[in-house]
Amino acid sequence: MKKETTQHNEERWPEEVSQEKALLNRREFIFLSSLAAAGLAAAPYVLTACDQRDPIPLSEYTEIQLVINEKEMKMKIDPRTSLLDLLREQLGLTGTKKGCNQGACGACTVHLDGMRVNSCLTLAVQADGLQVTTIEGIGTDDEFHPVQGAFLAHDGYQCGYCTSGQIMSAIMVLKENHADTREEIQEWMSGNLCRCGAYKGIVAAVEAVRDNAVPKELLVRKTS
Repeated sequence: MKKETTQHNEERWPEEVSQEKALLNRREFIFLSSLAAAGLAAAPYVLTACDQRDPIPLSEYTEIQLVINEKEMKMKIDPRTSLLDLLREQLGLTGTKKGCNQGACGACTVHLDGMRVNSCLTLAVQADGLQVTTIEGIGTDDEFHPVQGAFLAHDGYQCGYCTSGQIMSAIMVLKENHADTREEIQEWMSGNLCRCGAYKGIVAAVEAVRDNAVPKELLVRKTS
């Protein structure tokens, strides 16, 4: 076996060169892994810094007028405010949930002039002059909405975090006549994710409302 000549004109056995290369590769791997770990550790701080917005002067606030759950409201807001943040943070309507905040999970679903929208992707100024309905605005003081009763009857929830968005979407799926078959319901409800996997109960709840098969006693709001 011949010796190899290195870049410094040193003659070394191939086994020695291979061992040295392997050691360098291990060192590079450890070094790069450390950099990656440090980057991941710093990510939350970077994201937090990016999420923070500098306040704008009140003179740049935008006045909007809209109807939320049948109540007329007029206010001045930061034009960058999402409809979701307006509902939750400024108006205290916390039934609308913030999940992914990217329009992917459907937990923030509300009705905007009779259409379901992801409120996290909708600027509040876009709702100017329109009607907004949240989970707090369905049903009556005496009765739950039939979809709410159906979710109770068919266990269409587990942890409950996505439930308000699921219910708001289910109401519109029924109004849009997209509930003729189980497959159609699954397709038109696919924008609402349930991390607990309660999809079977959710579909069954929509079917029950479609078939007018929700027990009436489940619709009564009980007061203590």
